[in-house]
Amino acid sequence: QVQLVESGGGLVQPGGSLRLSCAASRNIFSIFAMGWYRQAPGNERELVATMYNGGYTNYAHSVKGRFTISRDNAKNTVYLQMDSLKPEDTAVYYCTARLSALSDPNWGQGTQVTVSS
Repeated sequence: QVQLVESGGGLVQPGGSLRLSCAASRNIFSIFAMGWYRQAPGNERELVATMYNGGYTNYAHSVKGRFTISRDNAKNTVYLQMDSLKPEDTAVYYCTARLSALSDPNWGQGTQVTVSS
């Protein structure tokens, strides 16, 4: 198990940027995959971005080219840099970690991102 704590959410104008952080309770170097999901009111939780321990990343089509996932193993932290934000990016963003390919995901408590003028 790993505990995850997100931070960095807030209110931003369209076209603005935010960086979300996800601090893990253990060394993340060997974690199989870490990523970000989001859930807007009335919608299902959807994948935003994933980074695997070999460095491979994948993104939802709706955020590709605007969002960047990265990790700092020394700080046991994963980041989501969000640029050119749109109102439709408004959601609660959740950090997730899977210790292995067969393990269930661990979830953080979520952080609210609101894009509005």
